[in-house]
Amino acid sequence: MTIQRSENLAPVHSDIRGALYLESQRMAKEGIKVLRLNTGNPAVFGFGMPESIRDALLANVDKAVAYCDLRGMPAAREAILAYHKSKGIRDITADDIYIGNGVSELVLMCLLALCNKGDEILMPAPSYSLWSNSTYIAGGKPVFYTCDESNNWFPDIADIRKKVSKRTRAIVIINPNNPTGVVYPKQVLLDIAQVARENDLIVFSDEIYDRLLMDGVEHCSTAALAPDLMVITTNGLSKSHIICGFRCGWMCISGYKGRADDYVEGIFQMAAMRLCSNALTQLVIPAALADDESTQAMMRPGGRIYEQREVTFRELAKIDGLTCVKNHAAFYAFPKVDVKKFNITSDKKFALDLLHEKHIFMVPGSGFDMPTPDHFRIVMLPEPEEMGQAIRDLGDFLSHYRQE
Repeated sequence: MTIQRSENLAPVHSDIRGALYLESQRMAKEGIKVLRLNTGNPAVFGFGMPESIRDALLANVDKAVAYCDLRGMPAAREAILAYHKSKGIRDITADDIYIGNGVSELVLMCLLALCNKGDEILMPAPSYSLWSNSTYIAGGKPVFYTCDESNNWFPDIADIRKKVSKRTRAIVIINPNNPTGVVYPKQVLLDIAQVARENDLIVFSDEIYDRLLMDGVEHCSTAALAPDLMVITTNGLSKSHIICGFRCGWMCISGYKGRADDYVEGIFQMAAMRLCSNALTQLVIPAALADDESTQAMMRPGGRIYEQREVTFRELAKIDGLTCVKNHAAFYAFPKVDVKKFNITSDKKFALDLLHEKHIFMVPGSGFDMPTPDHFRIVMLPEPEEMGQAIRDLGDFLSHYRQE
């Protein structure tokens, strides 16, 4: 008898580490140098861990030998609590903070505790596939609402309203957004919160890029704007403090008391099953959240991420057949390609052809649940000179590319 995987995995996709990733590995084994612009992983592009984190880890390492509280170490949770209070979230305590092995673990825990088979979770398109994949695994159904590229990629509130059904349990907001890098204004968040309020929905607010801001743009925390709603805010240190491998994420649960206590108990059950998250990574949280300068230095003019963004968009503007909304956060660009000009019917084939010809690995838009084959994501992490050359190589590729 053939042993088969769970049917819940049938729709799961991970294009960031999927077939294209395996092909890039095969090419590398053959001695072909591949520029991997698939993953937001700053350390592999020469970004260094802040000294504040190194010092905190080395000075406290013996404290991480034993299991800790299943929610997380008290000092780490107190630091996270202070951070979210500083962003305006009210009526929360350290017991509302859960630290996880990355946000990925926490998202899956939340959805497994919430979803019955066929329950629907509203989420953006484009969207970071963690959310749709976790929903599938939990037995739920992701329902995608439109983010309007012609309106700076902001969520289409009318489309959100149209997508709500009797099975809808929650709505996901990714702000700042991955893969577009846009930051939502306060009014957009208030409008989404109103839809949640009218339909008694939980709000999942993914805010892991909230410290990676440029151009004077400010970030508003959804939970601060809607204290009457149950909001689960996720965040972490992977990107802001260059420690992706630490798998250091957390969530803050607000607005639930007296109305979602049973669900939160379910989350507690899920957290208890894994005993605790990695204690070593928790040691650095207080120092990291006290060290905002190392992050901000990357984001202002002269900083690496800012300058890499600038050269990327200067070179993208020279490519005929491409348009791109400029990001104001994170380090992603999400260009649109003229499918008629290049006869593109498959964005996966487009990405594979680019990989084979120019040895550049970019993730197609379908990997972010885009329904049309006309986008791809660029990770803007190489040094400015290398980043500029990569975009020029993309332009050279498109100068003759036509999909058969």
